[in-house]
Amino acid sequence: MADKPDMGEITRFNKVKLKKTDAEKNTLPTKETTEQEKRSEIS
Repeated sequence: MADKPDMGEITRFNKVKLKKTDAEKNTLPTKETTEQEKRSEIS
């Protein structure tokens, strides 16, 4: 039964032990931005 995950580990997981992060979110460029960059590379 090694192919099935151990659900017992999930039920015993303690969310309180998780650390808070101040990670910066990296957003994807807009369609307009990518089109503008493509046009500038062609020129």
